[in-house]
Amino acid sequence: MEQTANSIVFLAFVLLFFASSGVADPLLTYNVLNYGAKPDDNFDSTQALVAAWTLACGSINPATIYVPPGGFGIGSTGNWLLFEHVNGVSIYGGILDGQGTGLWTCKRSGKGCPSGATEVEEAGVQNVTVKTVAFTGTENGVRIKSWGRQSSGFARNILFQHAVMTDVQNPIVIDQHYCPDEKNCPGQVSGVKISDVTYQDIHGTSATEVAVKFDCSSEYPCRNIRLEDVKLTYRNKAAEASCSNADGTASGFVQPSSCL
Repeated sequence: MEQTANSIVFLAFVLLFFASSGVADPLLTYNVLNYGAKPDDNFDSTQALVAAWTLACGSINPATIYVPPGGFGIGSTGNWLLFEHVNGVSIYGGILDGQGTGLWTCKRSGKGCPSGATEVEEAGVQNVTVKTVAFTGTENGVRIKSWGRQSSGFARNILFQHAVMTDVQNPIVIDQHYCPDEKNCPGQVSGVKISDVTYQDIHGTSATEVAVKFDCSSEYPCRNIRLEDVKLTYRNKAAEASCSNADGTASGFVQPSSCL
């Protein structure tokens, strides 16, 4: 973690910014190579990415940021990737190598580590689609999490679609009692309201017996959770599902058997 640039591997990675009036074919393309980025793991392409991002965000017309195939280094800026105050953004294709092993090694040593994933501040998130993704050997698959504390936040109208899991510990999970390492936990009831979440065409293998877990707030239960065509197995047999304070429906072939 003493390196000046952390490698993020991209493969035809594209960000699309759409005008608020509706989705249209992007007219402007900002290729990060034109702003100094190099497909070299040891070269810091941070400023090139920031330059392309700034131009795309400032455009009054739909715009595209294009990162061609290759490994692009991002410098130690506190966060490897950070999105704030964005609306109308679509992300297509590519691989993001978040360097998870190195991050946790660094955190154990406690020496100037990136913050990793951070929670979204108020008011909430909505209208999110995550599709055509693969998870291999990860701790979590498609996850929604919130701290166990009072909040006026929300997470709604979220679609997880066409996901393949390979030996994932928690393939499908909503965790409203999130507290890393169970240290300094708030110990309260989550105030985040989660609703209208759809899991569609999720297949693969779980590394744990419970492949689907909805652990929702007792004060604000999860509403309208939908499982559609889900098949997750554990050691070549049906996995299990666990629901707490969650309401919804299941349709099509759903394995493990729905607990909603």
